[in-house]
Amino acid sequence: MKFISWNIDSLNAAIEHKSKRGEMTYATLKQIAAAKPDFFSIQETKLPQTGLSKKQDEVLEELFPDYLRFIRNSTPPAKKGYAGVLTLTKHQPVTYEKPVLGAPDTMDEEGRILLLEYPDFYLLNIYTPNSGQGLKRLPERGQWDDRFYDYLQALKAKKTVIFSGDLNVAHQEIDLKHPDTNHQSAGFTDQEREKFDHLLKSGFVDSWRFQHPDQAQYSWWSQRNVTAKANNSGWRIDYFLISDQQKNWIKKTGMIDTGARADHAPIYLEIEKIKPPQRFYFCSFSFCS
Repeated sequence: MKFISWNIDSLNAAIEHKSKRGEMTYATLKQIAAAKPDFFSIQETKLPQTGLSKKQDEVLEELFPDYLRFIRNSTPPAKKGYAGVLTLTKHQPVTYEKPVLGAPDTMDEEGRILLLEYPDFYLLNIYTPNSGQGLKRLPERGQWDDRFYDYLQALKAKKTVIFSGDLNVAHQEIDLKHPDTNHQSAGFTDQEREKFDHLLKSGFVDSWRFQHPDQAQYSWWSQRNVTAKANNSGWRIDYFLISDQQKNWIKKTGMIDTGARADHAPIYLEIEKIKPPQRFYFCSFSFCS
């Protein structure tokens, strides 16, 4: 079974592809569609509260026919068109939820987490809040990490958990090009790294690092620094994690090349121990919001 996860940085920009960057984003989206993953988790959709437009719905249906779509968008009092996650799947879940963690500020309303339950595992799509410029949101980010940790422990006690997304943390120095100058940068503070380490030690495996213990490879390059991608001055902040007891399910994991396009690259995970769930749809349409 194949899983793909990608912070797309605006689904509409990909669908419209009216700029050079939009064209590159759409090309990557087509590349993912051609790979026919069993599950495709998207972060930072930036959709309005009302969800997909008619054109967005039609393009996704053309690219991903017969996929169910599960959507969670930002809702008041959170900012409009902010964050947002979308999971496409070939396989009907037993249940799906939009979990509320009890996170601070408007984090629970920003469209950051979706849960699909299958007979053998839970699948989570996650977009972790960024600590922000000047680390203004670092305290709230720490509370999010704590609430998410508690939530995962409750799930893990029931069955295997697989989760992916933009987790906005580079765990180790190997996970970014310039660690020495970034210890006070969002995503590489001691607090964020320690909380991620605590999560891993509670019984989860970072699939990429499990297969590539000494390899430096990145999933994000700053758009603001025009030479970042060309110089491979990046960070690895996108992950697939799986319950430790099932780490031997991991067959292959990596990043999908996006050429000159900066920002996030899609990541993928292939596992071999789970049989595909039965396919049948309970929704009257091809999406469930």
